[in-house]
Formats: sequence, C-alpha cells, structure tokens
Amino acid sequence: MPESHRPTMLAVDDDPHVLRAIRRDLSRVYQDKYRVLASTSAAEGLRILDKLRDRGEEPALLLVDQRMPEMTGIQFLDQSLDRFPLARRVLLTAYADTAVAIDAINRVRLHHYLVKPWEPPEERLYPVVDDLLSDWQASYQPPYGGIRIAGHRFAPSTHRVRDFLTRLQQPFRFMDVDRVAMPELDGVDPAELPVVLMPDGTMLTQPSFEELVDALGLTVSASRPHYDVAIVGGGPTGLATAVYSSSEGLSTLLLDAYVPGGQAGTSSRIENYLGFPAGVSGAELTRRAVAQARRFGTDILSPVAAVSLRRAGRARVLALSDGREVSAGCVLLSTGLSYRRLDAHGAEQFEGAGIYYGATAAETTSCVDQHVWIVGGANSAGQAAMHFAQHASRVTMLVRADCLQRSMSRYLIDEIERHPNIRVRLNTRLVAAEGSERLECVTLHNVLTDQFTTEPAEFLFTFIGATPRTQWLDGTVMRDSNGFLLTGPDTYPGNILPAGWDLQRHPLPLETSIPGVFAAGDARANSVKRIASGVGEGAMAAALIHQYRAES
Repeated sequence: MPESHRPTMLAVDDDPHVLRAIRRDLSRVYQDKYRVLASTSAAEGLRILDKLRDRGEEPALLLVDQRMPEMTGIQFLDQSLDRFPLARRVLLTAYADTAVAIDAINRVRLHHYLVKPWEPPEERLYPVVDDLLSDWQASYQPPYGGIRIAGHRFAPSTHRVRDFLTRLQQPFRFMDVDRVAMPELDGVDPAELPVVLMPDGTMLTQPSFEELVDALGLTVSASRPHYDVAIVGGGPTGLATAVYSSSEGLSTLLLDAYVPGGQAGTSSRIENYLGFPAGVSGAELTRRAVAQARRFGTDILSPVAAVSLRRAGRARVLALSDGREVSAGCVLLSTGLSYRRLDAHGAEQFEGAGIYYGATAAETTSCVDQHVWIVGGANSAGQAAMHFAQHASRVTMLVRADCLQRSMSRYLIDEIERHPNIRVRLNTRLVAAEGSERLECVTLHNVLTDQFTTEPAEFLFTFIGATPRTQWLDGTVMRDSNGFLLTGPDTYPGNILPAGWDLQRHPLPLETSIPGVFAAGDARANSVKRIASGVGEGAMAAALIHQYRAES
C-alpha cells in the first residue's frame, strides 16, 4: 500500500528504550498496512497529530505512556479527542497506575491499558492491537469514492434510507440537495428523491430496502428448503442462538425483517455488557455477532419478515414476506420489541423529520452543535444522552418520573450528573409537536406545577418503552394480554396442556404452546429486558433445541 494511503499508528513515550521496543514490535507485524510513528515528547506527538489532521490523514491507534514529565498520557489522550475522536487509545502503564488507567476509561474514552512490560508481544500486545484495529477499521472511512445519498435532509424517506444503510454498516456520504448542487441529478424529478448513487454509476430513485440490498450485492437466498433450526429475529438473542446452534453442526437460518441487531443495534454505547470495560456500540456488537454466526455457517436473510407459522407433520413452516416458504425442525421466536410511539399531538407527522425512535446513528452528524432532546428515563435514554452530548451543544432529557433512580443504572446517572451539556427535566411530559415540513418546536407539560411551555426543537429522540413484535402469531402461539409469548409453565396453567399439544410431556422452559417452537429474549413473557440476559436465553434455547431433537 502506498505510504500516503496507510493509516498511522503513533507511539509516545519519553523513555527512548521503551519507545524503541514498542515501535519495533508494532512495525514487525503492522508496517505493511500502517505507518508506525514514534515520539519521545508529548508536545511533539500533538504536533504530529496536527500535521496528520492538516493533511486529511487519520491515525488508527494512539499508544501513549502515562508517566511523562511535561504531560501525562491521560492529558495527551484528552487533547487528542477533539482532533481524532475515532482513533483507538491505549495507555502504557506501570502496575502502580492501573487504578488511574481504569478511571481514564470514562474520562478520555480509553479503549485499553497495557501494563509494561508487554512481553511476549504475541500474547500481551498483538491480540489487543488486532482487536482495536478491527474495531477502528469497521468505522474508518477512507478517501471517499463510495455510495452517495442525495435527498432533503429532513425528509422521512431520506432518513429511512440513511438509517437502513447505517444499520447495514455500509459507509455512505449524504448530500443535502438544498445545500449542494449535484449535476448528476439533472433531469431527476424532485419527487423521486432520495436518490442513491452507487460507485459503479447506478442510480436508484426512492429505492426499497430489497433494491438496496440487491444493488449492494448482499442478497442471500436460503441454501436449502429445510433447516434444523430457523430463527425469527436477529437481535442479540437470535444471533446467540445462531452462533451456538450452527457451531454445533445444526443447519441454521436466521431471518430479520429489517437488519440484524434489533433495538440493541441502535444503542450508541453499551457500557455494562460483560467484557467491554470501555463500552461497545450496538452496531459494533452486532457486527461481531453476525460475522461469528456466518463463520459457523448460519444463513442470514434480511430484510425478510416471517408472516405466518404453521405445522406440517414434525416440521414447522414459516411463510415469508417475499412469498417464499421455509421449513425447519425447530423454530426460535426472538422477534424483539418495537419502540412505543409518542402519545403527543402532531408527533406522527414528524417521524423521520425531527422525531426519531432510538439513537439513530444516521442523524449523529446532523446534531453537531445543536440542541438535542431525549424523551425517556431508562438506560437506553441515558446512553443516548451521553452519546449525543459528545456532539451536540446541549442535551435535554424529558422524564415523566420524579427521579432517574427508578429506571436507570447508577453509573449512568453519575455520568449524566457530571456532564455539563446534559440537563434533566423531571416530571415533564411531551404533549405536542409542531412545525411545517420538519419539527420546529415542542410543547411540554410539568405535571407538578401544571405549567405548559413551548420551546424550539429540531432533534428529538424517544426511548419510552416498547411492544413485542408478535402480532403475526395471533391465534397460532399462546400470548399474554400484552402480546408477549408464553413459554414453559406459563403455557399450561392449572396443569392443562395447550390445545393441540401432542407430546407425552410438558413444554420445556423456553418452549411455546407448539412443540419444537421456542421463544426467547424481549418478546418472551417475563423475560429480563437486558442484552446479557437475551444472549443467555439464546444460548439456553440452543441447548433446549438439542434436547427436543434428541427425543423426537
């Protein structure tokens, strides 16, 4: 790769012997794809970063010693945040500094700390760097020559296309036709926007999700008419089952009506998931899980929805939204939840035009230096507030309750209270949204004082609960009054087996009212609505599927 096209690794340490060693070890493995730079001075290191920025170059990794005389490593990394927020940051520490390093995870978004010495590098250095570079590459956008989306910035149809490609982790550049002249669009009727311009010159006007997937070459067909396991829903639960079932030799199909990841895939940062002390975005967690499932042979179909489920002897048959049918010996229903819509006058009019459900990464760049409103008081709302506070000039959280402690984790409350850009308004309801073609203002009601106020608002993100995606199963699988899927003992109250149950045993713990059809994750009644528990249920479902198959 030409020198100018290679991303940079920068090591900074005032000890020339340590610096020489780290540069040697990094160059030995990474010099073919990265330029390895080194500096014995923090001030010089910052000058190097400024030169990279002036040249439009991007550092992939910053590896900095904590104990430097003119500036600590944490101070250096803090100053690097504004210059290169996407660079992966590693702190070199002595054993005595580990507490300082852990504290830096929140302060400077530290990705890893490395205790000296790191010998042997094959065990202590390279696995860490490989993982960080993989993460960085997933978000890195090299000099642009890829997909472009042309449309009106606040048009709902444009937002849907941007969000879909973002969830697919397909890099693109958005061109606001109200601000940028595009000769390529001469002759295109404005009513046909948005337009997607592919690198090969193909122009797609108002493309459907299926057309986008086809143009991207991501269309996958089921490799067989019958599978051992079919999974409906590609959130963390479904992906976990896919990994465990396919890794154990079962032919596995995973279906998702939109893009794998579920609601977790829209989370800007998950900070309490085991094994990620610096946090992980929902998109990154999804990317890893999808790659892992595919590695073991899982077929993934999206955007394809299941529209009905029926028995065919010992097989279970799913009818799909594209007209096809697929059968399986076992089915896992991990359909997840849909965001509950705002009960506010005029809100529906501005969905995708100022009002968004979930922390849509597609809108992050639009919110730079803007005032962002967050509706909700649970963890997802808190994580979104912290995410947008890095970009927006101000973030205001609207919370119906009289405190955050009822629904939010303590660590998030502490971070929100410390952040100078975040304001929390308790006892407050959003009652109306107004504007012309886009959201312009909102009306708020303080339930304690009974006062109504109208305030300007352009970006509002909502996290107000969700409902299960199980309507298509009405009359097929037992559900509770709220639509959640019943499993195990909940399917036979009073020890009365479900209608049509034809086995000489009771349903297994995650088994529904149909033998061989299991349910797990957020759509299951009485489940714990956490990513970790969803992954655990997915693994448990794979084990129960094995048990079912062994006795069939």
